Amino acid sequence: MSHPKSPEWMWADALDLLHKAERLQQQFFRIGAPQEAQAVWEPPVDLVESEAGIELNVALPGVTPENLRVTFDGQALHITALRPLPALSSQVIHRLEIPYGRFERRIPVPPGPYSTLEQTCENGCLHLHLRKAPAYP
Repeated sequence: MSHPKSPEWMWADALDLLHKAERLQQQFFRIGAPQEAQAVWEPPVDLVESEAGIELNVALPGVTPENLRVTFDGQALHITALRPLPALSSQVIHRLEIPYGRFERRIPVPPGPYSTLEQTCENGCLHLHLRKAPAYP
């Protein structure tokens, strides 16, 4: 009797399990700094460049604007904050796939002079706009 899954499916399942185990290891078993000081996840980012500047969208559902810190060093944007675990008193956790805890993301931007950094938060996304400085002859 043959198994309903082909070897390709078993290989894909095995790789998926290895990926999940690696993510767990990266989140919970860091050596060095105390757990609360370490970044345990990175939010996904879209970066688009136009003639006017750089537009970034960072997916941050559940993170309040007050908990965000955005800095720009001329070469990269640094985004840090904390998404706290929801209060779970007498509940049974069956699945926790959304990352919680401190996060940090360093996003290199294309080289160039930038004049201002504007940021807004809407619908769980952080929108950043770096305006290009006007060129002087």
